[in-house]
Amino acid sequence: MAKKKDELKHSDEEELMQSPLPEQQSREQPGRDEAEPAEPAGAEQSAEGQPSELEKALAAADDYRRKWYSVSAEYDNYRKRNQASVAQAFAEGKAEAVLKLLPVADNFGYAYEGASDEKTRQGIDKIIKSFNAILASLGVEEIAVNVGDPFDEGVAEAIMNVPCGDGEQPNCVNRVLKKGYRQGEKVIRFAQVIVTS
Repeated sequence: MAKKKDELKHSDEEELMQSPLPEQQSREQPGRDEAEPAEPAGAEQSAEGQPSELEKALAAADDYRRKWYSVSAEYDNYRKRNQASVAQAFAEGKAEAVLKLLPVADNFGYAYEGASDEKTRQGIDKIIKSFNAILASLGVEEIAVNVGDPFDEGVAEAIMNVPCGDGEQPNCVNRVLKKGYRQGEKVIRFAQVIVTS
């Protein structure tokens, strides 16, 4: 009896070894149309025309993706606007602080012109150069307006008109009362000048 059981066991094992695997069976089945891919379960609409669970999930995922793109673009635009406004506010604050210091530079200029001895003039000149170096480090430069230059209303304002003298052209700078300054392309203080008419 034990011998019969052993023989049956061996014959069952041999049959299992010789039988094809389920994957091989599906590949070898004749008549199967390989051009048509198998549709995932739930891809078809139900009999009543209602969308399946998969279609609902795909539609929800697409909706969430669109919303994510929209919110992401909105945040990026907000960040850029915020950076630009912070940079502009910083530049305006710096220009305002410099504008309040410019009368000190004017006073040094008046003191230089009014100094009687050379040592005083040299000392004031050093202070003016130091002050101009600080302004330059802040991106502020003096606007070059000289006597005899044509009047440019883009960088100077006329305080007074005087009649033309000998050899003077009309609408030219006769005298510079206060120097003008600019920060980059922006004029932070217009030069104050007397103009010939």
